[in-house]
Amino acid sequence: MNTRTKERRAGSYGVIEETIITAIRKTVTAAGCTAVLLATAAACGTVQNLTAGQKVDHAVDRLGEQKSLAFQLDLDADADAINALAGEAGPDEALPPEAAKFFSGLRVDVSVKSKKPLADSGEKDIIGTSMKITGSDGVLVEYRVVGDFTYYRADMKAVGAAMGVPMPSADDLPAGEKEMRKVLEGDWVKVDTKKLEKAQKAQKAAGGASKGDGADDIDAKTQKKILDAVSRVIAHEVTFRTKNGADGVEHVVATGNFRDLLTGVFDKLRPLQDELPEGAELPSAKDLKDAPNKKVAVDFTLKNGDLRQIRVDLSVLADGPKKAKLPLVLKFSRAGDISAPSGATEMPVDKVPGGGALGGAFLGGGEF
Repeated sequence: MNTRTKERRAGSYGVIEETIITAIRKTVTAAGCTAVLLATAAACGTVQNLTAGQKVDHAVDRLGEQKSLAFQLDLDADADAINALAGEAGPDEALPPEAAKFFSGLRVDVSVKSKKPLADSGEKDIIGTSMKITGSDGVLVEYRVVGDFTYYRADMKAVGAAMGVPMPSADDLPAGEKEMRKVLEGDWVKVDTKKLEKAQKAQKAAGGASKGDGADDIDAKTQKKILDAVSRVIAHEVTFRTKNGADGVEHVVATGNFRDLLTGVFDKLRPLQDELPEGAELPSAKDLKDAPNKKVAVDFTLKNGDLRQIRVDLSVLADGPKKAKLPLVLKFSRAGDISAPSGATEMPVDKVPGGGALGGAFLGGGEF
């Protein structure tokens, strides 16, 4: 195998991993924001919705009172259902068979433990965080932030098989990248988190970082403006109702028109555009006209007042007649083990690709 072929195959590792990490982070963030925003808006609801909305609001507050929290995100649908719904968008949008199977078995687990209640915790209070992406055949990607180190492993062979893309082996790595051998072999590696952060900041400074570089965080004042603006829209557009279950289980269903919600939210956010990170472009009114003009229901499952699950059927947003359900489910529980894995090989900071997927994974703990 010539050098160019090896480099191309090794490069495919970074592309696939970066795609997965980016997609997962956006999905997790969107799901988490949905829960928080709807709960925040609940207390602002109309009189007839106030009681049901407050139940969600209080349940979310109780999550923040815990020192240990885990949530699991997955699609509660098989490959046939995913293919059926993808096919409704037209032949150009059809998914490859391996992709539908991959998404049907995909699950994301995020855990965090702290010395203090999570709502009152700062960076120094966090004992450990972890994120694990699991497929139908086992763990695909996992990282943990414990103590001074961030630990990482990936089953790149399984990722390649799931996505239908051949992945490089350790022997395919170009000269000078042999430190990546452990990653491609699926072993745990670790890096000093503070040293990596320092090195990446220095790299950005040396390269003439632009205004948007490293400016992804939104300050507390702007966050409050965003929550207030979105809460007013949701309080006006969303209705809450309660369904009782057995054994202390209760369902609070929040319903609203998807297009009206998006239009209202972005109309309220436009005056804040200059306060958002550079590159966070908001869709125009013309763009939003193509959003589905359909009602979406978000089901909050509570047990004895605790929030256990959030469920939304994404199939209602598909074009054409509804053929199959596509529930996106977010489950809450106590965090399990977040200890440092034994036998991890330390990777020198200068060997971590700072601008690539692996560097992003090592520093990803702060993005959840």
